[in-house]
Amino acid sequence: MIVFALVQLVPGDPIRLALGTRFDQETYDALLARSGLDQPLVQQYFSWAGRALTGDLGVSFRSGETVTSQIAERLPATLTLAVASILVALVIAIPLGTLSALRPRSVVDRVATVLSQIGISVPEFWMAIVLILVFAGTLGWLPSGGYVPLTDDPVGWLRRLVMPAVVTGVVSGSVITRFVRSSVLEALGADHVRTAQAKGLTSRQVFTWHVLRNALLPLVTITGVQLAYLLSGVVVVEIVFSWPGLGQLALQAVQARDYPVLQGAILLFAVVFLVINLVVDLLYTAIDPRIRR
Repeated sequence: MIVFALVQLVPGDPIRLALGTRFDQETYDALLARSGLDQPLVQQYFSWAGRALTGDLGVSFRSGETVTSQIAERLPATLTLAVASILVALVIAIPLGTLSALRPRSVVDRVATVLSQIGISVPEFWMAIVLILVFAGTLGWLPSGGYVPLTDDPVGWLRRLVMPAVVTGVVSGSVITRFVRSSVLEALGADHVRTAQAKGLTSRQVFTWHVLRNALLPLVTITGVQLAYLLSGVVVVEIVFSWPGLGQLALQAVQARDYPVLQGAILLFAVVFLVINLVVDLLYTAIDPRIRR
């Protein structure tokens, strides 16, 4: 209901925009009736919701293609960027956050804090433009944008993936670094850790057996949130790098007042967050068996 209501708040006439210069009243009335927009809002909602339950998200006003096929076409690019970005983020966050927590108020801790603050503060579009200027424009090492499927050209796929994954990975990694630091610090101060140290266990054993597993719960939570955010489409990065993902699809749908595509995209984003939150909850029980009770 919220998805449907939000779309109705978008100003503009989608049929008029879809017709463009081909507008005439007879065609307008026919397309209005075919799309169901001439019906009362309550009837439109139940009609759309009923079809959505069967997997039918409607037909795009702009292209005439089914919404399901458009989402399926954009989904591989979004999945590729999201997975690559979260891997970059974890490679940055776990070592940096852990070292920062193990040596609080040291030079390493201060450097990690400054770097994470910079990563959070720098706008994604600015970082993307700088990378394009340096690595595509000046050095010529990487293409400036676009997307190639992995099955068509693995090398081209990887070369086009590097810069957008780094941009989104640095931002997500900066956020995750802070959570890693705070969760490791909290685990280090627990009573059972001090007991393990008093028993004579080495620092490596204490960290591996008693600190790391307790620090994983907040890490899994924030990683799940960041992954859901990335799967919902990073609009700015997708536009700068001409990346054909779901975020760009949703933005184009807003600009064209393409209600079926916009409703389908928002519904998918909501489902993604729900599914990832469920997976995170299930992972809790694997990490900490006490939760099962």
